[in-house]
Amino acid sequence: MKFSTRARYGMRAMLDIAVNGGDKLVLLKDIAARQAISKRYLEHMMTQLRNSGLVVAERGASGGYRLSRPASDIRLDEVFEALEGELAPVECLRNPLVCDRAEDCVARELWGEMTMAMRGVLEENTLEDLKKRWEEIQGI
Repeated sequence: MKFSTRARYGMRAMLDIAVNGGDKLVLLKDIAARQAISKRYLEHMMTQLRNSGLVVAERGASGGYRLSRPASDIRLDEVFEALEGELAPVECLRNPLVCDRAEDCVARELWGEMTMAMRGVLEENTLEDLKKRWEEIQGI
């Protein structure tokens, strides 16, 4: 299973804000440059993150983005779902009515277990945890 660029880039953008923001706003163009993400594509993701209440945007000459709450209070499942929607690798997990075999499908049970495992990892980790991992790799 592959995650979309939206999920991967969005996670990188949120990490960038956590690392470079602190008490100040982070400019979209700076995030785009540091993360090698198209500014236009990043704008779309930031709109989704803002609409989900994960970042705050301030307009104007000194505008930019900041986290809506401390990185330690932002779980990674929130970031993922803001960008991708509900975590479910197959549609029948979201809606069993799409498949006549959903109720007695052993494979669907397996997909459900996989989903719970992925969700568990994302729920157990925060943006602060990701930032600490980044700092360890950077030797900070």
